[in-house]
Amino acid sequence: MKAIVMTSAGAPEVLQVQQVPDPVIENDREILVRLKAAGVNPIDTKLRTRGTFYPEKMPAILGCDGAGIVEAVGKNVENFQVGDEVYFCNSGIGATPGNYAELAVVDERFVANKPTSLSFVEAAAVPLVLITAWESLYERGKLQTGRKVLIHAGAGGVGHIAIQLAKLQGAEVATTISSEEKANFVKSLGANLAIFKNTDIVQAVLNWTNGEGVDLAFDTIGGKVFYDTIPAVKVYGDIVTILEPDTTFGNLKVARQRNLRIGLELMLTPMMRGLKEAQEDQVKILQQSRRLFDEGKLKIHVDQTFALDDAMEAHRMLEAGSMVGKIVLTI
Repeated sequence: MKAIVMTSAGAPEVLQVQQVPDPVIENDREILVRLKAAGVNPIDTKLRTRGTFYPEKMPAILGCDGAGIVEAVGKNVENFQVGDEVYFCNSGIGATPGNYAELAVVDERFVANKPTSLSFVEAAAVPLVLITAWESLYERGKLQTGRKVLIHAGAGGVGHIAIQLAKLQGAEVATTISSEEKANFVKSLGANLAIFKNTDIVQAVLNWTNGEGVDLAFDTIGGKVFYDTIPAVKVYGDIVTILEPDTTFGNLKVARQRNLRIGLELMLTPMMRGLKEAQEDQVKILQQSRRLFDEGKLKIHVDQTFALDDAMEAHRMLEAGSMVGKIVLTI
């Protein structure tokens, strides 16, 4: 099969089009998927730049998100048959081949039926960002009806899903953006307040919340943004981040004084640690969200698509930033 192979850590040029052996079903509960599209996520560019979690298994095929059609099934597969349309987040971190390829073998327990209302391209954009936003807001942040939430980078891949999930929970949403185009986009998703990132974000939030701060802040950017956000969270509130807090940018003194609960989110943990039950729980999120997509209550925005052969260009665009939504490889 054709695949995009990461030959070493480095610039986008390390992504090379190669012919590699077709993957084969080795476990009775595995399915073979003919991939139609693969999502491109920031974790892909980070692994490409720094090296995968499993350097001894290079070269590697990146790509956690995939969508396609079941082509073959193991003898004990219970939930899928040949011809089923599926989507999933599995592999792509270096242990086993990812989804920048024509075929993938996946344990059926880590796969969900694709929403019928979504194309393969749209479905491939969903899993990682959806699970990340869902776990961050609902599980780490315990978001409830009537709460006020600040979501950073609301026009981004995780951010634009997070806005919709927060609104579905009955919350009010403020979000940071960098352009009028993005302001219009996040408002179309239901955001109550769009804050330009070159303004005083904390003051804008305090004005919006009558001086109290938000119940929950969701940091999708990291670095200085995490620490700058702390004063915008109400006393006894929550702040959840998908990046590791970097102490070179600040400290947690103000967070402690405000008695904040800090949540750290990494949706890759089940895959990295082989926690099968936790990964099955993430698949339940995809299954539940299938209904939300098909009922028109949840949308995914794909900014641009690239052919599989152009994965290098897709990485360049993602690293350049300023996108709205997601980038997807078509296969």
